[in-house]
Amino acid sequence: MNSEFSLQARVDGGGTPVLESWGADCEYGVLKDVLLGPATHYEWLKTSSVSKKSIRRGYSFDNEVARKQHGEMVAAYESAGVTVHLHDPDPALPYQIFARDSSVMTPFGAIITNMANWWRRGENFRAIQTYERLGIPIYDYVTAGTFEGGDFNVIEPGTVLIGWEGDEGRSQEGAANQLKGWFEAEGWETKLIDIDPFYVHIDLMVVMLAPKLAAVCLESTDDDVIKWLESKQIEMITVPFKDTLDLGCNVVALGNDRILLPEKSTVLKEKARAHGLEVFDPDVSMITPGGGGVHCMCQALRREPG
Repeated sequence: MNSEFSLQARVDGGGTPVLESWGADCEYGVLKDVLLGPATHYEWLKTSSVSKKSIRRGYSFDNEVARKQHGEMVAAYESAGVTVHLHDPDPALPYQIFARDSSVMTPFGAIITNMANWWRRGENFRAIQTYERLGIPIYDYVTAGTFEGGDFNVIEPGTVLIGWEGDEGRSQEGAANQLKGWFEAEGWETKLIDIDPFYVHIDLMVVMLAPKLAAVCLESTDDDVIKWLESKQIEMITVPFKDTLDLGCNVVALGNDRILLPEKSTVLKEKARAHGLEVFDPDVSMITPGGGGVHCMCQALRREPG
């Protein structure tokens, strides 16, 4: 499979070939392969409003518990028929567990992002090694500013919502526009939105659950985005603002009307089941106070077309 690997597959001006063995054109096609980061060296650091509060209030962290919960999440994926791949652990990368940030998967290959925190930038290099090991081509590299994968949100095939937070946040406008240019050249519709750095990434407030169905926090999502989603006839399951602070809107669609969400995401869990969705709900309560949920911890490598 390594014969497929390329350090830069993007065709300038568009027309990049779609991968045959890997790739995802949406967030809700049946998930076949997922990339996770290891919990081996995880610890809470002051990276977001969530983790800063956890540390400020003296909440107790236990890496052994976090690793056990991570294992339960892996088992949940496997019970749903998903093949799990892991980055090789690096003791210098305590936030490597959040595999969403260091890369973005597309139908054309992986994008290597440009992490905002200096102590996370090594995750980008380890991601390149992972894609080489798996034989997945790299589409290109974000170079026009900092950008993290939680701000690249594929709403449906050929349509992406890109968030940016400015110099005080994780993703910058220049990088968002670089991605916009690439994907418009590939024929995609792109929607850019600036969000408050308090919310970290767009995937803490808008996540697709199934075709034409999204989990959305109305209190934190810009009205322009709400109207844009409505124009696409996307039904929204609302998630309370308080739940988003506990990563309750940060969930993963598994396809075939199945989702994976945190055990503590009680409101969305109840509403999702009322919509006929099957729910997988591992306990990740030792991980989320560090600032990331189950969506932050994964990167789809292969989905059936949406």
